[in-house]
Amino acid sequence: MRNRWVALVVLMSLAVSTMPGHYRLALPGYHYQFPRDYFNHPEFQTEWWYYTGNVRANDGHRFGFELTFFRQGVDRENAKVGAWDLQDLYFAHLALSDLDARQFLHAERSNRAGPGIAGASLADGVIWNGNWQSAWRGEGQMLEAITDQFQFHLALRSEKAPVVHGENGVSQKAAGIGRASHYISLTRLATGGELKLNGRTFVVNGTSWMDHEFFTHQLDPEQVGWDWMSVQLEDKTELMLFIIRRKDQSLDPYSSGTYIDASGRTTHLAEKDFALRPEAENWRSPQTSAVYPVRWQVTVPGLGLQLEVTTPVKSQEFAGFDLLPAYWEGAVSLEGRKKGNSVHGVGYLEMTGYDHPLEALR
Repeated sequence: MRNRWVALVVLMSLAVSTMPGHYRLALPGYHYQFPRDYFNHPEFQTEWWYYTGNVRANDGHRFGFELTFFRQGVDRENAKVGAWDLQDLYFAHLALSDLDARQFLHAERSNRAGPGIAGASLADGVIWNGNWQSAWRGEGQMLEAITDQFQFHLALRSEKAPVVHGENGVSQKAAGIGRASHYISLTRLATGGELKLNGRTFVVNGTSWMDHEFFTHQLDPEQVGWDWMSVQLEDKTELMLFIIRRKDQSLDPYSSGTYIDASGRTTHLAEKDFALRPEAENWRSPQTSAVYPVRWQVTVPGLGLQLEVTTPVKSQEFAGFDLLPAYWEGAVSLEGRKKGNSVHGVGYLEMTGYDHPLEALR
């Protein structure tokens, strides 16, 4: 779901106009193949790779991180004849949440592919934008990103098979043929490496999550925002949930989620199967004046699961971009009960449409 929708609506309005007919729609029955489907799908107009994680240094210091790569097709009809011809736009977001120091740092970049500046390659096993990259090495991945403020070099290894979200190979987002995505995740990536911040080097370990979606669609004009959450519990289970908010303040029936048990088996959750509700604790952005709920309740009755979601860093807002609207995306902690037993976990929360509703971007 995610703020990628918002970002790409803006980019599409600025980019070369391309009729959707030149791209494939995300339709039921898609046959997934790996590692192919971890990489580029230029026949679809929109694609992203989204990494988030919670790690802890040897001294106990806690961090959250995010590294996101986007591809937006803008001219599939015309053949590429030169390295600088524009067929796709690539951009990326990078963030570090210092959870103990209550600090949030973020950066962005945008490029065309050019002569190897940005892209995604199955043959080379890499997704990159400048010196930010995810490089696949056998069954593992290496994440690397460098800014003037911080950098990290992390090794990731999946403990579970890829998860396909939705039903019949598609994650439906709105009514209508093709208003959907092909959506896969690696929901538990064992993570370790080095993180550098303020002249210090931290050796860190923890868990990460990767989302990859590809699709061609149009947004429903009644949809004004959404809230998305990934959850990694200490009992080796995971949960992905998103709710779509509509103009009339109701929740869209295409809100959904996925539960992944400790062995990797998945259960699709329809909108009626769970609740993701904000509580009365908000944070107002001094930059955009948007008000974000920063405490949430998660309930999945069929799992006997109830969780409270909090964060030590309320100011995890991405704002000040040249092209994109503001949104909130950050590391969270979870605690509660599961079938009567105490349970704890970590995750990431995204909130969009609080700065401006989607209709303001059309």
